[in-house]
Amino acid sequence: MNGHEPVLVEEVLALLRPREGGVYVDGTLGCGGHARLVLERGGRVIGIDWDARAAEIAADRLKSFSDNVSIHCASYTGLGEILRKEGVPRVDGILLDLGMSSLQLDDASRGFSFQNDGPLDMRMGAQIETTAADLINTLDERELERIFRELGGERRARRFARAIGKLRGNRRIGTTLELVEALHRSPSYVGGRLHPATRVFQALRIAVNRELENLKFFLDRFDTYLRAPSEGGDGGRIVVIAFHSLEDRIVKWDFRGKALKGGLKVLT
Repeated sequence: MNGHEPVLVEEVLALLRPREGGVYVDGTLGCGGHARLVLERGGRVIGIDWDARAAEIAADRLKSFSDNVSIHCASYTGLGEILRKEGVPRVDGILLDLGMSSLQLDDASRGFSFQNDGPLDMRMGAQIETTAADLINTLDERELERIFRELGGERRARRFARAIGKLRGNRRIGTTLELVEALHRSPSYVGGRLHPATRVFQALRIAVNRELENLKFFLDRFDTYLRAPSEGGDGGRIVVIAFHSLEDRIVKWDFRGKALKGGLKVLT
């Protein structure tokens, strides 16, 4: 999780190795913390974030580097089209920070947190049509159970899905605290190290934003965006920061598969 300050700064700089005149993509721009590090070292940054508020904050924070940064309010899955618009055939580096931002969690109107009441939204960007409330109120209990179990690792998935089904039979579940109320009605709703709603909210966020599908889509083609070794130096680099085990596993398997085929070298 990150807010206005970038995470793993030293590691990112050591692996990405930004240089003067290089072109780098920050596919999860956020508030521009990592992008600023690249810009301070003379690189050019193409920043992408589908959260309009984050893109607005980043633009303000990076305005002193306006000649070397361009910001696109979009998903990183659209990088190919963005590079075509920018007239950039290949780049020297790509960064993805897949962690959640406190900018989103702290805003009750976004619906990401069970700590405050707000609409059950959870969309990272306005381009996404389906909200968490749509999923909660329209999917059958078996599909909700699958989402909670597979995307959240929730062992109480079946009981939670049943509790939701029972409550929505009487009224629509439209807010974060109404969802917590539904979960609370389950006999499995007991405290522990994690709040009982943690994994359900995580699973819904991943499902609403199609986070794993987007990551897989991007990993299938990111190497076509990177400068090849034959173009000078040791080729372009990609750095992915993953906090969730599902994302971490997907990235590692993809990198290892490409390395076995000689398509890239895994650095860490």
